[in-house]
Amino acid sequence: MLQSSPHEWRVSTQPRNFTALRDDTVDLTGNYSKVLFSTASFLAALNMAIYVEGLRKGVLNGGMSQFQEMMRQQLESSIHSEMEKLLDTTTGAERESCKKDFEGFRSLFHRFLQVKGPSVEWIKIQRPPDDSIQPYDKIVARGLPEGVADSLNKLVVVKLNGGLGTSMGCKGPKSLISVRNENTFLDLTVQQIEHLNKTYNTDVPLVLMNSFNTDEDTKKILQKYTHHRVKIHTFNQSRYPRINKESLLPVSTSLSTTGQNAEGWYPPGHGDIYASFYNSGLLEQLIGEGKEYIFVSNIDNLGATVDLHILNHLVGRHNGKRCEFVMEVTDKTRADVKGGTLIEYEGKLRLLEIAQVPKAHVDEFKSVSKFKIFNTNNLWISLAAIKRLQEQKAMDMEIIVNNKTLDGGQNVIQLETAVGAAIKCFDNAMGINVPRSRFLPVKTTSDLLLVMSNLYSLEAGSLTMSPRREFPTTPHVKLGSSFTKVQEYLTRFESIPDMLELDHLTVSGDVTFGKNVSLKGTVIIIANHGDRIDIPAGSMLENKIVSGNLRILDH
Repeated sequence: MLQSSPHEWRVSTQPRNFTALRDDTVDLTGNYSKVLFSTASFLAALNMAIYVEGLRKGVLNGGMSQFQEMMRQQLESSIHSEMEKLLDTTTGAERESCKKDFEGFRSLFHRFLQVKGPSVEWIKIQRPPDDSIQPYDKIVARGLPEGVADSLNKLVVVKLNGGLGTSMGCKGPKSLISVRNENTFLDLTVQQIEHLNKTYNTDVPLVLMNSFNTDEDTKKILQKYTHHRVKIHTFNQSRYPRINKESLLPVSTSLSTTGQNAEGWYPPGHGDIYASFYNSGLLEQLIGEGKEYIFVSNIDNLGATVDLHILNHLVGRHNGKRCEFVMEVTDKTRADVKGGTLIEYEGKLRLLEIAQVPKAHVDEFKSVSKFKIFNTNNLWISLAAIKRLQEQKAMDMEIIVNNKTLDGGQNVIQLETAVGAAIKCFDNAMGINVPRSRFLPVKTTSDLLLVMSNLYSLEAGSLTMSPRREFPTTPHVKLGSSFTKVQEYLTRFESIPDMLELDHLTVSGDVTFGKNVSLKGTVIIIANHGDRIDIPAGSMLENKIVSGNLRILDH
């Protein structure tokens, strides 16, 4: 820590987190002032005499703002030097690819160092104008033109395929997990698009945005779709270095993603789609083939299918202008209070995420009565607009600072962006308030149980709520830690229970289900530590709490 008095300057070796620097201030009017910074890697790279003298002059003559700028410049110089060293560990195509990625990272890092405090002023937040978020029913009421195939031929389906299945206990890409009748997320996606192309005699391609974690395994599996009526393209999102929280320098020592460097790299969030898509050359290729719009969604959202009514609205002109960006939103429930919402801010439609909300207003943000909708991450975006914004370097997305702890205990930072945050950059952007059925993510085995059950029917790769379900909402299901991993979850069900009349299910502990079990109303099953509950085959549980120990033994 550097300390000053009217008579002396001295340096102590007590480290301090560099991220505090951006918001620290210094009071030079009193007898004692503090300048806070980390010395861990920074001071070692400087000539101490020059540094202290320059710092003294900088703070005394220019104040804290000049000092902060000096520190930012030194940090950027240090990270540039470290990344050049990383590039020197490889050659050829990999070097060129990483060089492009690093340019994107340095730009993000530069912006990260400039940020001071919350990215929004709460007092400036306004409700979006009524016409900026259209009800889905109003879109449907306009009907479809005869030439819907022409609109489909302008469309590209893009699925975000960068995630692994580790949170559900699976190895490899999450898109390769079986979710219904032995079909994976990717199988269902291909079936949906093939059905469209056959029904309307169109050529809607599928594009997968992979990460370095999923690319190799995904490309191997794509061979099975060779004879399907779907053209499949892939491109990779960027690979960025995790940085040490103290020194703000990369933790990796080489470009390798294996061994001791395996944890040193990460895919930087789905906001990277714009730059990676553009840099891959695929965006330009698709524009050359006459494509105009992409429909982007998470591959694990089974409700995110091509909707002809939204597409028709997109390609039409409104007030003489075409819409460049549509975000599908849906009504918020208490389960969605942390989801991003649409606001008007400084005259533009904007996505507000909980990470941007000042602490004093978090409860207000979570209010279902004030912020009634949330972002499904189903997005319809103009290809020409993406190209224009990339070439103008005008794509501006808020930075998400994701703190992580590596297996060895080291604290690191990931700098990320979200694809929906770019809505403010596009002209005539709007939201469409869609039915909840278009938001059916499978993040846990609790979600998996729902989509595997008789609540849904499967046709041409699309899941639809069973007409025998009397209520339009899905049950609330919460499975305990014994069900977290997919393989263990599957062993606990001899068959998936009948859930058509279920409202709420909570299961905790060592519990198994026999064949042809029926669950209705509210069912709570709790096996205490050391106990086990086997629900017998053919059981019907309606508004029941089951606890204790119930074993069914073979004889």
